[in-house]
Amino acid sequence: MSLAARIVVHGATGRMGQALLRLLTEGSYGDALCLHAALARPGHPLLGKDIGGRADGHASVLFSDDIGAALNDATGVIDFSQPAALTSLMQACIEHRVPLVTGTTGLDADIQRALDKLAAHVPVVVAPNTSLGVHVLQHLAKEALRLLGPGFDAEIVEMHHRRKVDAPSGTALALAQCVAEQKKQALDSVMRTGREGQTGARSADEIGVMALRGGNVIGEHTLFLTSDYERLELTHRAQDRSLFAAGALRAMQWLLSTKPAPKIYGMGDVLLS
Repeated sequence: MSLAARIVVHGATGRMGQALLRLLTEGSYGDALCLHAALARPGHPLLGKDIGGRADGHASVLFSDDIGAALNDATGVIDFSQPAALTSLMQACIEHRVPLVTGTTGLDADIQRALDKLAAHVPVVVAPNTSLGVHVLQHLAKEALRLLGPGFDAEIVEMHHRRKVDAPSGTALALAQCVAEQKKQALDSVMRTGREGQTGARSADEIGVMALRGGNVIGEHTLFLTSDYERLELTHRAQDRSLFAAGALRAMQWLLSTKPAPKIYGMGDVLLS
């Protein structure tokens, strides 16, 4: 029997880190993946405490801030943290030659350059959205537009919980970018994020992206493709935030099973390779 891959969770005290810990310790991944270490920021009150689960069926796993020790004998690292925390992690990944999956967002130019440096040594999956369904939706959107051809108006409606502070969502914008690319348009010149008053007739080139907010909706995105004669709707609904953790683990399994060359990859590579 092959040994389970030893996974380090970086940002283990956050919402996504906690979801990863649950999936790795509840037995969902059997002999394929196990939790090796749980990393938290220095000074966090949980440091030194048991995560409440077991790795490989035997040893306790304690929250730690020692990146070097955590990466000893590790097979892979999954990161959902903050951009400022990524620099030291990436250096450790280079030193220990450990592949990385990161879902951390808000990466600036310096972090991007550091990722490029890391990707010269080990394969890296960079995925601001690790939802498998969202990436399938983007793929289907391009295929639908290709098959339908011209003559279909594209509109996107997204809905999230009342506490979300940005609009439209990053996922809606990524979906709009897919539409624009398939239509060979520059998104900035054709996107409309609101309509009010005497707006005039909708132009054929417009891509509408509208945001709804309310309740505790995790995330819903619908692409409407409408002609004079029919309408096609492609919808993704998130039902549990653990979907992002499951997607990150799928990305790690892909890295470990295919062993791709050192390079930066995305979720599209994970699903379509």
